[in-house]
Amino acid sequence: MKPPDNSDNKLPVGIVMSISKPGAAWRASVLLSLLFAGCQPQTSTTNVEFQVPVTVEQAGSATIEDSIITTGTLRAPELVTLAVMTGGVLEIGQGSRGRYAEGDAVNVGDIIAEITGEDVRLAARREAARLRLETAESNLAATSSLHERGLVTLTAFNQDKNALEDAKLEYQRSLHTEDRNRITSPIDGVILRLARNSDGQPMANGQIVDNGQSIAQIAPLETLVADIDLVGRDIGRVQEGQEARARYHAWNERSFSGEVLRLAPTVNEQTRALRAEIAIANDERMLRPGMFVEVELIIDRRENVPVVPRRAVTERGGRQVVFVAEGQRAVQRQVSLGLGDDDVVEVRSGVSPGERVVVLGLETLTDQMPVRVTGEGL
Repeated sequence: MKPPDNSDNKLPVGIVMSISKPGAAWRASVLLSLLFAGCQPQTSTTNVEFQVPVTVEQAGSATIEDSIITTGTLRAPELVTLAVMTGGVLEIGQGSRGRYAEGDAVNVGDIIAEITGEDVRLAARREAARLRLETAESNLAATSSLHERGLVTLTAFNQDKNALEDAKLEYQRSLHTEDRNRITSPIDGVILRLARNSDGQPMANGQIVDNGQSIAQIAPLETLVADIDLVGRDIGRVQEGQEARARYHAWNERSFSGEVLRLAPTVNEQTRALRAEIAIANDERMLRPGMFVEVELIIDRRENVPVVPRRAVTERGGRQVVFVAEGQRAVQRQVSLGLGDDDVVEVRSGVSPGERVVVLGLETLTDQMPVRVTGEGL
């Protein structure tokens, strides 16, 4: 007799089930449960804390300024124009490098040019005036001697005395007329313009010049003036004597010191701007009249105060805060700010120099949030 066919109820390989003993089905069920449980993957119940990646920089100390930045055009503080008093022949003077040229430095009394010719001689009449003076002096000497001896009247003596005074005056006028055609510099400065005709072309020696024609323009350049316009609230923040600095694009890293020289007494009716004159030191003669410069007016300055990068400051709940990296957490600190610029800002309370503040990745930070420092600036 064949045993029954159990092909439809095959058991897994390695599992032997005996159905001839009581409780065998129960034991097989337990064994299968343990087998399948051993084949399932293990799951971890450990919680992993997410750390926000951030970049930090150290709070430090610096000198902070409150300033107004504007622009202006440089000019000379004063300008002397020398003109022809009597028409004649032009003769340019000689300097240390030969014939004077634009850009040469001159001193008080230096002869820039002379105007010569018959017209000048006739206008001066110096020789005739000198002879008349000598004659008047001789006549008065003779009359004085005769008057002392009672040989001439007092009236005759006084007439000769007055004639001498007139001769002296005429002679002095002739010398003055001659000197006026010897064009000299009344100041120490630099020749900005020299002997140019109506077309702006340089004139040569020997050319004829007319009465009133401009021969030279001279100005001091050790200090230049920048004219700037102040508007709105800035008008009330600027005073005479305040420190200033100027920069020109040709020397981006160089600044030139100065100060507020004067403020205009009135406001421009069209622009409602107040004109201010800023004196700029130019000892090295690097700056020149006509340059368009950036001018910074220093309103306030604080030395060696705690600062943090401007980008470290954010707002939480309407308050200004920074996040300080302490270990692996970002600690929120409320701060009181002072002066600052585009890069750094003074911190009057809340952060000390040397502490690390978050500058990147702070958009979603909250107090005590875990962080991971991925970069650190200076």
